[in-house]
Amino acid sequence: MKKISTFLILIVNMAIAQAALDIQKVTDNVYALVGETTQRSPSNLGNNSTHGVIVTKDGVILIDSGASYLGAKEIHETIQTITNQPIKIVINSGGQDHRWLGNDYFQQLGARIIASSKTKQDQKVRVDYHLDRLGGLIKQSLDGTKPLFALETFDEKINLKLGGESLELYHFGAAHTVGDIVVWMPSLKIMFAGDVVFNDRMLGIGPARNTQSWIEVFDKMAEFKPEYIVPGHGKVSDLATATKNTQQYLVFLKTEIGKILENDGDMLEASKIDQSEFHFLTGHQSIAGRNAQWVFEKMEFDY
Repeated sequence: MKKISTFLILIVNMAIAQAALDIQKVTDNVYALVGETTQRSPSNLGNNSTHGVIVTKDGVILIDSGASYLGAKEIHETIQTITNQPIKIVINSGGQDHRWLGNDYFQQLGARIIASSKTKQDQKVRVDYHLDRLGGLIKQSLDGTKPLFALETFDEKINLKLGGESLELYHFGAAHTVGDIVVWMPSLKIMFAGDVVFNDRMLGIGPARNTQSWIEVFDKMAEFKPEYIVPGHGKVSDLATATKNTQQYLVFLKTEIGKILENDGDMLEASKIDQSEFHFLTGHQSIAGRNAQWVFEKMEFDY
């Protein structure tokens, strides 16, 4: 019995280790915490997402607080392996659960919590949906989670400064969610793109359901010509990789659905579009067909 118990503990510890956030160094004081590109699960605490970390002489700026109290704690513990500086500012880049449900944890540490006004509205509207869904996906890992909406908001742009570092936050319009923002660090040409960019994992059209707006937001982000992009999912990349993984896929769907509508096709035909060109992205088996259906539904309404 003791051997069995020891074996089970080892298995649990291995699962936790495998689910740990991967630290990807961008520059000397900027990091990405890269989560799994699979579904939310008890082992990843809902953090199947990428989070930005900027270390300054006066404290840390964190982009996205995690999907749960325990998820936020994991993010904090990971940051503590990088620096002993306190978390001073938390930016919610959008309204998805892993962007903000860890806010309460960091607010208790004294952090400012900042988001776009559209994101705060989205947080309020979808909080029950998020908690219900996470309850089925991460179960006990949701323990201790108390939703805390962003405490400071802006409409289109805000400038932030901390410890000699300057950031520009922009809300250009709806992307994956209605309030998605990008965070520009001009000194190092780093763009924290949140869910405007999905790398390594196939994007989901998302609650905003506005492909054209997402394309336009991506294009506005690309005008900054960033050297590094910290995405909402997947590893840090250059602009060309982000374009291939996100913008080109959105344009592909819009173009193919447009052809179907011009020929009076239906949603079933849309769901059968050949998306093999993008099968290098994790999760394509489960999301590709639904993406096509969602784009068809929106474009048919606007047609």
